[in-house]
Amino acid sequence: MKTYFQRIGRSLMLPVAVLPAAAILEGIGHMLPKNWAIAQFLQVGGTAILSYLSLLFAVGLAFGMAEDKDGAAALAGVVAYIVPRYILMPKNVALLEGIKVSQVAPAFTAITDSNVFIGIVAGLVAAAMYNRFHKVKLPMAISFFSGKRLVPIMSALSMLVVTAILLFVWPVVYTALIAFSKWMVGLGPIGAGLYGFFNRLLIPTGLHQALNSVFWFNVAGINDIGNFWAGTGVKGVTGMYQAGFFPVMMFGLPAGAYAIYKNALPERKAETKSLMMAAGFASFFTGVTEPLEFSFMFVAWPLYLLHAVFTGLSLAFAAFMHWTAGFAFSAGLVDYLLSFRMPLANMPYMLLVQGVVMAVIYYFGFNFAIQRFNLMTPGREPLTDADELVDDAPDDDKFTRQAKRIYAAIGGKDNIKVIDNCTTRLRLQLQDTKKVNQPVVKAAGAAGINVLDQHNIQIVIGTEVQFVADALSQLFNTGAPMRALATSAEPVASASVTATPAAKVKSVTEDFYAVASGEAMSITKVADSTFAQKMLGDGYAIEPTSGQIVAPVDAEVTSIFPTKHAIGFKTAAGLEVLLHMGINTVELKGAPFTIAVTEGQKVKHGDLVATADLAAIKAAEKETTMMVILTNMPLVASVDLKQESGQIEAGQAIAEVSTK
Repeated sequence: MKTYFQRIGRSLMLPVAVLPAAAILEGIGHMLPKNWAIAQFLQVGGTAILSYLSLLFAVGLAFGMAEDKDGAAALAGVVAYIVPRYILMPKNVALLEGIKVSQVAPAFTAITDSNVFIGIVAGLVAAAMYNRFHKVKLPMAISFFSGKRLVPIMSALSMLVVTAILLFVWPVVYTALIAFSKWMVGLGPIGAGLYGFFNRLLIPTGLHQALNSVFWFNVAGINDIGNFWAGTGVKGVTGMYQAGFFPVMMFGLPAGAYAIYKNALPERKAETKSLMMAAGFASFFTGVTEPLEFSFMFVAWPLYLLHAVFTGLSLAFAAFMHWTAGFAFSAGLVDYLLSFRMPLANMPYMLLVQGVVMAVIYYFGFNFAIQRFNLMTPGREPLTDADELVDDAPDDDKFTRQAKRIYAAIGGKDNIKVIDNCTTRLRLQLQDTKKVNQPVVKAAGAAGINVLDQHNIQIVIGTEVQFVADALSQLFNTGAPMRALATSAEPVASASVTATPAAKVKSVTEDFYAVASGEAMSITKVADSTFAQKMLGDGYAIEPTSGQIVAPVDAEVTSIFPTKHAIGFKTAAGLEVLLHMGINTVELKGAPFTIAVTEGQKVKHGDLVATADLAAIKAAEKETTMMVILTNMPLVASVDLKQESGQIEAGQAIAEVSTK
């Protein structure tokens, strides 16, 4: 059940990610003079998105919860949504009950008026019907309706049953929700504080999305987000369930990240600094807190409980002072700036003052708790843990040694089901991801860990992941016991890939260029957290409009990955560069790519290195983003990105990189 709710939470992020579009339209519309027609036009456009949020929830959940993320499930979500949406309209309820429309319970106006509850139920039902029926074969006479064509039919029938139940149950549920909401509203700032506390506390289970639906959307009449951006609430009140998050996400959590870094062991400070800086910046700039919160949520749960308390205090205080601001995605700098000039924003600048106070509270609170209770936050795990699990052979290369530690840390052969990898990550299927000793995995040199669910985990290694995967597969195939690794596994031959220390040279600056024509992007904005958090290194990205991919820099081609979706380069100054074509395109087995270079070939910037079939990549539901990553960051002194947005042509200068 816990896994199911976590999947719901992840799937809900898809429709929630649409909200920034509404924020941008509403924010720009309110920044322009009110008498400008374009201002009204933009505001109405933003309201349009918010008005159909329940439909977006239905589609997003149906798609996200489907076992193979098929578009047929999304279509079934639409069908499942429109059945109750139409039947429960007041005019139709009046017809069914034989009464006048004016006599229909107010609950039915709420359930059909952008109510995300209907969207959530419809999405879950549609996904369940897809997972159950999309492979069913019917008798020949009605075989046309077999498989995926059967899914919308079953979704409609299922939602008819749900609708019949709601016809009788919803008025009672609605009344209870309204009473609960009024009780919370009646508590004023205390109610806002309680909401903030439980909002954070429920994140590990994914149930915070249900709580958010009550206070942020129109499930129980509060609709804090919708009313704030539409300007239909009460100044100083509407936004009280949002405003207190800004001081936490923009100031408090980054300060907490600094406390975690300060308490890291001396030998782990470098790796902890990278993790905390990336996670803290994501929290401050975009309000995306998961990378930071999940870094200590389970390994130091008392600290997470303290974080929930601090969040509740922040919401309560902001509500008490009537300082309000709103967000459409999350409470980061972007949404803060967009909401600053909204009509219902009340003294939002004071949230910055509160943020400074929250930063002090978080830093000293986290610092005290970590030291007083010896909490194992990132960077406080002893390095010796990894060495206690495995024995090394004298002729083990670095990849075999790393693989041995990871093999032991993930539970050995008994816990491994499938070993796979992409360009930078081990993609593992395990019997139980809870058995993974994450501190040992990190001590083995992993740049990051992403636990997807009970069985799937990704371990970020870097561009040399293939050699670690080969060694790990060798250990698995031989059934190597963890205490007999030194004699049971043949070392992987890696002389050809073992790096030779570069001679000390004078610092140089190299020009880097766009690898395709399209939209320039900061690496932090790509739709893959491994790259966006710079786990592999700094760089830049292009959202291409053309499939002609050119060299990013004057360099030698050092590697072409078997799946053709990535090419490695090395410059004369020793910079190691990864050109990664698309996101998760490793799963396409090279089909959309044609490589135009060979290993060992010297290229100039702008030379054609590959051709990508963008239409095929999109048809496979993968992102086409082209990313250029510097993978040996210890050699890099600075990365100066000249263009972070806007159109750019292939071969046009985009960055300057200086070596140390």
